[in-house]
Amino acid sequence: MKKSYLLLLLITIACQAPEQQLEGEEAAGKEQHPEVSLTQSARQEEINVPKMDLSRDALLGKIEPSQDEGFSRIATKFTDKEGVYLRTSAYEDFVRMAEAAKEAGITLQIVSATRNFAAQKSIWEAKWNGQRKVDGMDLSQHIPNPKTRALKILEYSSMPGTSRHHWGTDIDLNNLNNTYFASGEGKKIYDWLLAHAREYGFCQVYTEQGEARPDGYQEEKWHWSYMPLASQFLNQYNEKVSYEDLGGFDGGQVVREIEAISKYVNGIAPPCRN
Repeated sequence: MKKSYLLLLLITIACQAPEQQLEGEEAAGKEQHPEVSLTQSARQEEINVPKMDLSRDALLGKIEPSQDEGFSRIATKFTDKEGVYLRTSAYEDFVRMAEAAKEAGITLQIVSATRNFAAQKSIWEAKWNGQRKVDGMDLSQHIPNPKTRALKILEYSSMPGTSRHHWGTDIDLNNLNNTYFASGEGKKIYDWLLAHAREYGFCQVYTEQGEARPDGYQEEKWHWSYMPLASQFLNQYNEKVSYEDLGGFDGGQVVREIEAISKYVNGIAPPCRN
């Protein structure tokens, strides 16, 4: 009887040993390599921001970021401007992205971030009324037709109330000229962003126009959007904002005629929709 019991015990131990050894090796492996680099898809899954419900006014940019606890001020090491803000989660992931880029010899600098309605109105009306030239032209003199003038400004500038910069999710990086990113240091920056920005939640919303993106602004290689929040806000914008909500600025009479919401607010690159 004792011999049978001992034999059964030995068989049980022998069967369990390989499994226990494997578990120990796996655990040891995890302890020895705690910082194994994540794949892009795994990094994206790691980005987990809470659902946010913005008011109509916030979607239209009628906010003051410096007085909103949901925003963080951008450190001067990342921008040469004063008083620049982003939604906190967007800023935190930008910092992680900038630090990773730095390790690769790439410096990311924010040229512009959150712009509220008043700031966008100032830019728009300066171009509309000729104080700020567009392609060397005073548009108030060269393009008297309101629709045509608006479409010219809309090549690169949003109407107040329609800019993604209102949401605190979008940034302009390093240079506001596509040719800068075509060669030299600019190309290194752009190539790195194309390869890695999505790992941190950022997407180039205004790609080259064509069959995939027939509407909206011209290509902007500098404009990157934090999709974990921006995709939420775009859906909310389409639910809450109508053409009746847009106005209060020079040239606002043509917002419906030029289809500012359907062609410009929604005129983004398909990969950046979700």
